[in-house]
Amino acid sequence: MAEKYQDQEFLENIVKALVSHPEDVKIDRNVDEMGVLLSLKLNAEDMGQVIGRQGSTARAIRSLLRIVGLRNNARVNLKIEEPEGSTRAPRKEASAEEKKVTDDGADDDLKL
Repeated sequence: MAEKYQDQEFLENIVKALVSHPEDVKIDRNVDEMGVLLSLKLNAEDMGQVIGRQGSTARAIRSLLRIVGLRNNARVNLKIEEPEGSTRAPRKEASAEEKKVTDDGADDDLKL
């Protein structure tokens, strides 16, 4: 069995207490020059519980993980993986036309 680190075990305890399907919680831990990345995979039905309203629960979990990391002199980040079969629509990127700033002539008097 793989060794469990303090940050990984902390995250697992919090998430399993929140979700309806704790048996589906899987956490991968990767360390690189940027710090520790914990990738969380869980049941699609539990995504709302972990993310929370407007992301508040996920933000709180990330804050707590950073504190755990500071105690161990490491930078800890959390990535919540999109589960298989998720019904959430992917984020829509703004098109080049939508990103284009229109010139309304408001700066004509600045003589730039």
